[in-house]
Amino acid sequence: HDCVEKITLVEIDPMVVDVALKYFNKSTATAFNDPRLTIVNEDAAEFLRGQMDDCDASSSFLYDIIIADSVDPVGPAETLFEPEFFETMHAALNDGGIVCTQGECFWINLDLISDVVACCGDIFDSVEYASAMVPTYPCGQVGFIFGRKGKEKSFSCRVPVRKAGKSLESRLKLYNTAVHKAA
Repeated sequence: HDCVEKITLVEIDPMVVDVALKYFNKSTATAFNDPRLTIVNEDAAEFLRGQMDDCDASSSFLYDIIIADSVDPVGPAETLFEPEFFETMHAALNDGGIVCTQGECFWINLDLISDVVACCGDIFDSVEYASAMVPTYPCGQVGFIFGRKGKEKSFSCRVPVRKAGKSLESRLKLYNTAVHKAA
């Protein structure tokens, strides 16, 4: 997207990027040479805390979008599902900014999802849960939790932000606006 000015990829394990470059360089790992990209090898929670600690009230360090593609909330990754991390992400957003984080499988983690959505509801101005069917995930489903900073009520992950366009839509077999809204 041409409108994106800066991308910060925070990955705790540098081997993840190395393996992606080696095995997925012709499919999903094609943007590592993008000049807008900065790769930081650090714990995401610590990175955001450090960035916020280094900022003052006049700083322009804020994000429009934060995507937390975390692993399951076990061991070191537990911090990525705790209120402090969500509060830090909220503080790091511009007004109108959006957080999207891994939301677990509703078939096996409903209690955790309920707790995280409730927690986010106390922090963000609007919160929604969305899901996608992904055969390689447990039970074939993965969830996403969206939190938005700002009072604008028009945000909903159920409504596409932009239309696919006639040319693209004619090539899509499993997606259209009605399917998007139903998901």
